[in-house]
Amino acid sequence: MPSATHSSDSPGRVTPRQEWQEHVPVDGTVELPPDRRALDGLGRNHSLCTALADLVDNSIDAEASHVLIRFIREDGWLRGLYVVDNGKGMNAEGINVAMTLGGRREYAATDLGSFGVGLKAASFSNAKLITVLSRAEGHAPVGRRLEADPDKRGFHCDVVTEPFAKSELSRRWGIPWSGTGTIVRWDKVFGFPATNDPLRVEEFISRSMKEIINHLGLMMHRIIEKSRVEILLDVEDVDKNLAGPRSRVEAIDPFGYTKPGKTGYPKDLLSQHGNLSVVFKCHIWPPRSRMPEFNLVTGAEKHQGLFFYRRGRLLQAGGSWDGVSALARERQLARVEVDIDGLPPALVAMNPEKSRVQVGPDFASLAASAAAVDGITFVDYLTDAEERFRASRKRRRTRKAMIPPGKGFAPQLKSTIREEIPMQVHKNPITMRWARFDRTHRDDFFRVDRVDQVLWLNERFRPLAKSGRRGSNDAALVKSLLYLLMEQAFAGEYLGVRDRDNIELWQEILSMAAKVDEGE
Repeated sequence: MPSATHSSDSPGRVTPRQEWQEHVPVDGTVELPPDRRALDGLGRNHSLCTALADLVDNSIDAEASHVLIRFIREDGWLRGLYVVDNGKGMNAEGINVAMTLGGRREYAATDLGSFGVGLKAASFSNAKLITVLSRAEGHAPVGRRLEADPDKRGFHCDVVTEPFAKSELSRRWGIPWSGTGTIVRWDKVFGFPATNDPLRVEEFISRSMKEIINHLGLMMHRIIEKSRVEILLDVEDVDKNLAGPRSRVEAIDPFGYTKPGKTGYPKDLLSQHGNLSVVFKCHIWPPRSRMPEFNLVTGAEKHQGLFFYRRGRLLQAGGSWDGVSALARERQLARVEVDIDGLPPALVAMNPEKSRVQVGPDFASLAASAAAVDGITFVDYLTDAEERFRASRKRRRTRKAMIPPGKGFAPQLKSTIREEIPMQVHKNPITMRWARFDRTHRDDFFRVDRVDQVLWLNERFRPLAKSGRRGSNDAALVKSLLYLLMEQAFAGEYLGVRDRDNIELWQEILSMAAKVDEGE
């Protein structure tokens, strides 16, 4: 077999011209501005709530005392959204920086801004066209407009005419006004309903405003509690030239219990990172709390973990232990405050949307080494929280098991009942249904059908019991009360004398109460 030969170009050989060079020679420079399509990728991790929070951050940095978020409706359609503040405003140079992708102003030590992309990322995550109008003390009103249009070349920004900027800034916004402030206007908003159907539009507005109020109330709770800003929401009907009633964002403190779940808490656990002291303020909530500050809309179990703050602004509302521990049902009473001011980005850094933080590889071990002055460690704290939760569940299990609720109950109501009361898993659930009662039972409020496990409710009294919910899952309050009263009527093989007597009593009282509400 012939032997292999190697040429000078063989991969195993290096010729002089292939040798590595330390310095790379250059021959001039060429400017390569980003493609206009870069705007399409801005704010992809933003929701409507996080985007508005970012704009409110800018207003707070501008020392605004009031911020107004306003939906615009015309001919029934939602057409736009405004964020208006009475801060110190911007001049022409300042607004140019604000509208520049990556444009960074001088940030004060207390400012919430950081990356220079917040305004653009927040706006283009929700709208195709953004307009910013502003006036600073001693300067004329200025305005700029940007459109997320990939067909346009370059990063040219439209200059809004001074008369229009002045007219918008001079409108009666209903907040204290001394002549300076900023307006961010969104047009061609992506998430608005593609209809002018009044019911669907009202449903969207109601749901969106509730979500915005809850989100801002939570993420800004420290700032609101210190009265640094008042945040308002309303809807302007262009056809009527009228703004509707206003809603105010109230602080939602995730640590706002009146009495801790365990004596000795909250407790500060300290750890050292170089010359910096890191404080883990550990809380244990009282179990079975019905406070909105505990449940935080999506449930307490989803909000266990670490709550990171930067300059008084909440960045992450639990939902993770970031390597310190794992999420578990038994840890839902445990919440930990961590202020990241002064900590290096390699240890913990916020994302550009200011909705989460990214911890470094040393963070978990730093938390593991944290300890209180009495020697309590992070592991001890989690154990205390778990034991407190288990103890509360033991007391709950002593309640008598009941037949589970079935159709006709709102999902949230069924979930709460199942959580609070042990269920007889082998029993068919109790169904709640409305029906027109015959003439003989016209005045009865309910009827018990033990064969089919149905508690029939008199359709005659339905308008009195109705809530905002439509369909078969309505009247949650009435149904929950009747369920607690009547569940025993479906248990056992027959109705006892006491059961029959109770049913007659409740029937008489409830029927009379319903007729009184009818005006009879």
